[in-house]
Amino acid sequence: MRFADDGVGADRFHRWIAFDTQSHNAGQISADGNGKFELLIFDEVITGFGRLGHAFAAERYGVVPDMIAFAKGVTSGAVPMAGMIARDGVYETFMRGPEHVIELFHGYTYSAHPLACAAGLAALDIYRDEKLFERAKAIEPRFADAVMTLKGLPGVLDIRTVGLTAGIDLSSRPGAVGLRAYQAMERGFENEGVIFRIAGDTIALSPPLIVSEAQIGEIVEKLERVIKAVA
Repeated sequence: MRFADDGVGADRFHRWIAFDTQSHNAGQISADGNGKFELLIFDEVITGFGRLGHAFAAERYGVVPDMIAFAKGVTSGAVPMAGMIARDGVYETFMRGPEHVIELFHGYTYSAHPLACAAGLAALDIYRDEKLFERAKAIEPRFADAVMTLKGLPGVLDIRTVGLTAGIDLSSRPGAVGLRAYQAMERGFENEGVIFRIAGDTIALSPPLIVSEAQIGEIVEKLERVIKAVA
C-alpha cells in the first residue's frame, strides 16, 4: 500500500472493511478502481486476541491490513478498552499537521485509562503464559464438529464456524425479522442458563478460550433444545 507524498485526503481513498463471520453479511468491499488510494481495514473486535487461534484473524489468513480495530479480548472483557493498529503510512498522514493541533480530533476522555491498561497487560500475560491462543486452535475442530450437529434442526438455515466462533442462521418469522432469534436468546437465558448474542435471526457463539470439551457439549445440547422450542 503506497501513500502520496502530499497526504491522503478524504477524496482520494476508499476503504475495504472485513467484518466477523458471525454476521450474515461477513464482509464489505468499497473501491471504485479509478486509481484512488484504498485502505484495507479489519474489524477484529471479536476475532482478535486468540479467538481464531492467532493474535488476529489477519495473522491466521496471512493478510497485512492497513488498519486493525480491536477491543474486547485485549482485556479479556474485564474492563472496557479498544484501540486501533495502523500502518506507518496511515499514522504518518495524521502526524503532518502543526504541533499545536490534535492529530485526530476526537473525544479522548478515557484514553490510556490506567485500570484498563493494567487489565490489558494482565490479560496478555495470561494469554502467553497459559498458551490460550494455541489452546483455541487445538480445540477448534471439536467445537466445529459439535456445532455442526445442529444442522437439520427445524428453522436452521445455515451454520458457519471458524476458530471459537459460530454463526447459526435461523429462519425469520413472517413479518418479524429477528423475533425467532430473540426468543431463542430469552429461552436460552431463562430456561437453559446459556448466554449468547444475536444479530437479526443469527445466533452468535463466542465461548471463552478456556472452554472444555464437556462444556462445548453442554452448550450445544442446550442450544438444540432452545432451537427446537422456538421452531
